[in-house]
Amino acid sequence: MSPLAGITARLRIQARDDEGQVNAFIVVFAVAVVMFASLILDGGLALAAKVRALGEAQEAARAGAQALDLAAYRDHSVVRLVPDRARTRAQEYLAGTNDSGTVTVTADTVSVTVTVQQRTQLLSVLGMDTLTVTGTGTAHPVHGVNAPEP
Repeated sequence: MSPLAGITARLRIQARDDEGQVNAFIVVFAVAVVMFASLILDGGLALAAKVRALGEAQEAARAGAQALDLAAYRDHSVVRLVPDRARTRAQEYLAGTNDSGTVTVTADTVSVTVTVQQRTQLLSVLGMDTLTVTGTGTAHPVHGVNAPEP
């Protein structure tokens, strides 16, 4: 057998060798693990952003609910809001948090909806750069609180 034939035979054996090949199951499994991890991480971040949005909305609504019509209260013991002042107070609170939101005021209720954009960590690989979460809070002024509301 010639030296060239020996080298050729050795190359054929190496070409049929399975070393270095990746099983399709391993690739799919690895992608699934990364996807699951991204859902856990980014889902947790989205949940934390939701809690923050709810807290900010509730605090903004409470700030607005402090804008009482003092003349009506002093003259007739009527607890009601000054809508323009209530809206301004709630929006000022939101401006301090650097989040966007909408404020709705009636004579006795302030409702605030806060929208937060949460940047993703791992889902950005799949093209999802941000997740949008919202939180809504409502407050109304009360006279003589003696017990928590039901």
